[in-house]
Amino acid sequence: MREKILTIIEKNSKIDLKELAIILGEEEIDVANEIAAMEADGVICGYHTLIDWDKTSIEKVSALIEVRVTPQRGQGFDSIAERIYKYPEVNSVYLMSGGYDLLVTLEGKSLKEVSSFVSDKLSTLETVLSTTTHFILKKYKDHGTIMAKKYEDTRLKLTP
Repeated sequence: MREKILTIIEKNSKIDLKELAIILGEEEIDVANEIAAMEADGVICGYHTLIDWDKTSIEKVSALIEVRVTPQRGQGFDSIAERIYKYPEVNSVYLMSGGYDLLVTLEGKSLKEVSSFVSDKLSTLETVLSTTTHFILKKYKDHGTIMAKKYEDTRLKLTP
């Protein structure tokens, strides 16, 4: 039941508990208890709302930052990742394979604000070797949700 609950609420965390129980063919109290247990165990870490900020009056700049670091003896990448994720601007930090070690995502009010974070805070950490910043220009799909609807020509067609 656990995997089924997670699969469903990952796509729709607002699903009604009664509806979820019906879909699963389980008692509502059993589903509620399982969700509570997963929250207590840290399997369910939070509930988030996906917002298309381009459709609001709020200006936001999102960036992906590739970070190369020197791992610390006995701690690997964990301590540097912790130092980075404690910054309030940082949305996420991932340990990666490939050409860089950590991927940091963050949001700011402007390109300058993000640039300042990288140059003043991130790049100055002693174990950071280099950074590469990528600014997100447009989101087409985010967390499995299509953000930009395909343009449809609604003009009337003329026939000769």
